[in-house]
Amino acid sequence: MSRRRRTTGDRPPWALVPLAAVALAFVAVPFVALIQRVPWSALPELLREPVVTDALRLSLVSAFSATGLSLLFGVPLAWMLARTDVPGRGFLRGLVVLPMVLPPVVGGAALLFAFGRFGLLGGPLFDATGILLPFSFSGVVFANTFVAMPFLIVTVEAGLRAADRRYEEAAATLGAGRWTVFRRITVPMAAPSIIAGAVLCWARALGEFGATITFAGNLQGRTQTMPLAIFLDLESGGADRESAIALSLILVAVSLAVLIPLRDRWLAA
Repeated sequence: MSRRRRTTGDRPPWALVPLAAVALAFVAVPFVALIQRVPWSALPELLREPVVTDALRLSLVSAFSATGLSLLFGVPLAWMLARTDVPGRGFLRGLVVLPMVLPPVVGGAALLFAFGRFGLLGGPLFDATGILLPFSFSGVVFANTFVAMPFLIVTVEAGLRAADRRYEEAAATLGAGRWTVFRRITVPMAAPSIIAGAVLCWARALGEFGATITFAGNLQGRTQTMPLAIFLDLESGGADRESAIALSLILVAVSLAVLIPLRDRWLAA
């Protein structure tokens, strides 16, 4: 009887099935069309072209660099948001997630006004050190970090909030200092969330476009990542379009490889 009730309860109302099918088709058909246009026989040769290899290298290095910076600065901020009563915490949390909802090109403009040659911080930095962030590889990393770090912070904060704090309290009563508790207790308990957040951060940085092209430009071998190369090749048309399709296939494959293992973690949350 219970098995019959459970099976019946899992059946959706008939009216929802066609609507769900339309939603699934709306998402899936564009990817099917992309795969259908992949020049499979020429794919190995396309992946060896300088434009493709340069873009792939820059994307991977900048995504890993942005993820490292996000871990270094984002995990402490996530801990503060989850465990302290810092004044204006709600405003700070909204500020942290703002890059997730803003158009990326707006984020790129904000970075330009902050770290550009005549920016709020970029001007004094250039005058003191001669370092210019826009239209450089460092600018790519800055743009990727700005857009991707919120994904790590939100994920880690959720994991810290769900963690059992009794272990930390027990360690503190036994004489462990705050740094020891954080390093030996908090971080291991939050490790699954930290790993999930880092993977999401890396995937978002890998696919970043708007903030990168606005702040760092689109210079092959210097700032041109895979999304930027795809855009340029699609605009050029002709044979370059096949390179764009090949790079698009790489991004789709990487995204699926990242999202599918994390599905259960999202559902559990």
